[in-house]
Amino acid sequence: MGKIAVISGGIGSGKSVVSRIVSALGYATYDCDSQAKSLMDNSGEIKLRIAEMISPDVISANGSIDRQKLAFIVFSNPDKLKILNGIVHGAVRDDVTRRVSEMPDNEYLFVETAIPHESGIDVMADVIIYVEAPLQVRVERVVRRSGLSEEQVLSRIDAQQGETAAIDANPDAIHILNDGSTPILPQIFGTLKSL
Repeated sequence: MGKIAVISGGIGSGKSVVSRIVSALGYATYDCDSQAKSLMDNSGEIKLRIAEMISPDVISANGSIDRQKLAFIVFSNPDKLKILNGIVHGAVRDDVTRRVSEMPDNEYLFVETAIPHESGIDVMADVIIYVEAPLQVRVERVVRRSGLSEEQVLSRIDAQQGETAAIDANPDAIHILNDGSTPILPQIFGTLKSL
């Protein structure tokens, strides 16, 4: 059975950059965001649970999830959001467990997620790699790529403070600085060599 290395970091930190480099180096990677969407789109069981526990109105006649309706419901009702997160996070954890169980012993699956603590992926991890960057660098990156205002980006960063605190409390987390001036490749190579 393989091992799990979580690649995490707040919005704009560059965790996706690190994940893409690790993938380009030939390591197995898993993007929780895209996999969660795929699981939601392709699992009849997940759709059934969403219909039963959140609202049948979010499942279209063709069987697809109406993401706008779903977002409207869950973001106006914290209890429904918690239910949706439980469904999706559980499915992602099961998928990660399945993939790792199919890997050779001691080979790593690098799991990219912004919310390792909230999703429960952190307790599955053999190692956590935390990608960080100064606040202003993160804000500028997200504003440039998303068109969000600086205030909107700061609000999203603020919403992730619990995740940052959980990682900061882990003395074994490996930190990679992605500030735009410190070379990132030597840090990634050093991290991979240490595993």
